[in-house]
Amino acid sequence: MAAAGERAEEPLAELSHYVVARPIYSEAGFQEENERRPPLPPTLRERAQAACRCSRKRAFQITKSFLPILEWLPNYRVKEWLVSDVISGVSTGLVATLQGLAYALLVAVPVGYGLYSAFFPILTYFFLGTSRHISVGPFPVVSLMVGSVVLSMAPDDNFLIDGSNATGTNGTGTLIDTESRDAQRVLIASTLTFLVGILQVIFGVLQIGFIVRYLADPLVGGFTTAAAFQVLVSQLKIVLNVSTKNYNGVLSIIYTLIETFEKIGTTNIADLVAGLLTIFVCMVVKEINDRFKHKIPIPIPIEVIVTIVATGISYAADLEKKYNAGIVKSIPRGFLPPEPPAVSLFSQMIAASFSIAIVAYAIAVSVGKVYATKYDYAIDGNQEFIAFGISNIFSGAFSCFVATTALSRTAVQESTGGKTQVAGIISAGIVLISIVALGKLLEPLQKSVLAAVVIANLKGMFMQVFDVPRLWRQNKVDAMIWVFTCVASIILGLDLGLLAGLLFGLLTVVLRVQFPSWGGFGNIPGTDIYKKVKDYKNVIEPEGVKILKFSSPIFYANIDGLKSSLKSTVGFDAVKVYNKRLKALRKIQKLIKKGKLKATKNGIISEPGINNEAFEPDEEPEDNEDLQVPTKEVEIQVDWNSELPVKVNIPKVPIHSLILDFGAVTFLDIVAVKSIKTIIREFERIDVRVYFASYQDNLISQLERSAFFDDIVRKDIFFLTVHDAVLYIRNQMTYSDNQDPVFEKISLMQESKEPIEFTETSRPDDELDVQEEAMRRLAS
Repeated sequence: MAAAGERAEEPLAELSHYVVARPIYSEAGFQEENERRPPLPPTLRERAQAACRCSRKRAFQITKSFLPILEWLPNYRVKEWLVSDVISGVSTGLVATLQGLAYALLVAVPVGYGLYSAFFPILTYFFLGTSRHISVGPFPVVSLMVGSVVLSMAPDDNFLIDGSNATGTNGTGTLIDTESRDAQRVLIASTLTFLVGILQVIFGVLQIGFIVRYLADPLVGGFTTAAAFQVLVSQLKIVLNVSTKNYNGVLSIIYTLIETFEKIGTTNIADLVAGLLTIFVCMVVKEINDRFKHKIPIPIPIEVIVTIVATGISYAADLEKKYNAGIVKSIPRGFLPPEPPAVSLFSQMIAASFSIAIVAYAIAVSVGKVYATKYDYAIDGNQEFIAFGISNIFSGAFSCFVATTALSRTAVQESTGGKTQVAGIISAGIVLISIVALGKLLEPLQKSVLAAVVIANLKGMFMQVFDVPRLWRQNKVDAMIWVFTCVASIILGLDLGLLAGLLFGLLTVVLRVQFPSWGGFGNIPGTDIYKKVKDYKNVIEPEGVKILKFSSPIFYANIDGLKSSLKSTVGFDAVKVYNKRLKALRKIQKLIKKGKLKATKNGIISEPGINNEAFEPDEEPEDNEDLQVPTKEVEIQVDWNSELPVKVNIPKVPIHSLILDFGAVTFLDIVAVKSIKTIIREFERIDVRVYFASYQDNLISQLERSAFFDDIVRKDIFFLTVHDAVLYIRNQMTYSDNQDPVFEKISLMQESKEPIEFTETSRPDDELDVQEEAMRRLAS
């Protein structure tokens, strides 16, 4: 049995090891043996032909990519999906109707326009969108961003009128023409929506859907949490029915809170009670829906139920007249005719429209990708830009505000069984019924109930706060991005806060690239594996060899970091070592010519009875100008690690080779190329050979284009792996010439009748410090 057991284990033992026998490959040898073929880029004519070539198949593919409905509608499973889509569409439509009314409060337009915004965008997205599950329409964060533009461009102060012509007041005794104000605000919101749509279409056509990648998850989390707080504050005054000024910009949220609490004594109790009850009931039922979602076939549409009940109570108790409650009052029936945008306003809102376009797209795509992954289909980011862009252009003509998707509404559409955008078009039908027939029935509804519904739907965004401790444990930089974006968005406003968070996130990337991880590596004995010396006890550095791995692209911003890591790894500064050696050679030459030193077969000795002035104190100040790189140096080198007959403190150089592991270096710029070439020369001067290993193929192409290789720097110092380089160095050292260079060097000095010339010149341009060279260029 034991033998059988051993036989069974043998194949597993063989599979757990591998043995490779191959030559030691340098880059030059590998290219020659495997006959490297340089890539030939296509010519302009070839690219033009490929772009202009057309066939029936390609034309159909282009059409399907622009109209995704042609892809999924022919494959629609009527028997399996239709009933689920109908149920989902009805449920989502009821929620969309209520959220459309509620989110109109955030935009500061009459609530009826929220119904239009919940209806029109779906009509175009049905044909153009690539997500099958998202529910298109208003979203609180985007609505608030639109509202901030609307309030800044059409504040109440612009519509103050005489009391005889007033149609309303602002609560402070000043009369306001609310009809003109609302008309102007609707025009601004629809114009902004139109401009956002144009920008989104441009982004989609230019294929820059990748821009959303710069909105990292921590940044989006911090931004949406701050937006939720902004929404809460904006709706708080509606729940309390307290009239305040419409603040906008930096610290607007602080001013709004201060004024709200200053006037809290004027709170309408009927609105406050209705709002608090709505928040409590909605949050409790939503929690039940979440906990028992596997047992409840359809989530309880609590917002719809609460709205119907609250409307009935308000109508029956006549809360407006008896308690001065704030109600919706009027919801227009039917549709308004399309109107062109106010193009003259574009210049005032272009900056805000850019951030709104990006945020709206990012939210929609983020949500869409979650369900696309869950149901195994793909989302085209560029097509989504086009789909939402055309939807916003179309809906902007019908007095709507910017559309994206709402997390809660999309969750309802998916959880109730929605399979495709057929559910979306049915939900639009429900909203249509509300616009045409049911809108009038909602006029007694208190605004505080709508505001409470908005607040209740913010729970998910506020819960993101609990992500911060987890982020801090996993990645402190991501946690800092989250917190910074959140605080900046609260203090500066959503548009400036998003920009600040984006810049801060990019700054952290720059800093991480500028100060990357690096370390000295060693070998696991008996293997070709190399790991950080400080991380593993069994790692051994090859004798006389230092291995540095620099984990970052190398460019102008972090080249000093590469030089610093080199000094730390090898333990000395190559330039200082060279300058000290020059200084020692001068002293030795001077003392030999004076006869104070002479060489014998046993080494250097002083004349008997003569004071050994060679060991007099080193009083010469070190002058960098006198220690520049010589153009001509003595051919025979000194063993600088032995004891010298002059008192010059020369750092020991315990290595003969340096290997730079470039496995994590993805690109080099021209500054890096020049600096690396200078580094090679600096180490070569002190008899340390520099090798490169584990580089990517594109680096060789970059170096070739940058004229990096010459008679001194050749491709044979580049090796495919670190182990190739180590084995090559070991072979070279085995056959190296074991002469004593000290005696030969000094003998040459002693026998020479003329002083050995150390010609001192300034460094060539390519060896100048990179930053000094750049500054000199700028100055000229």
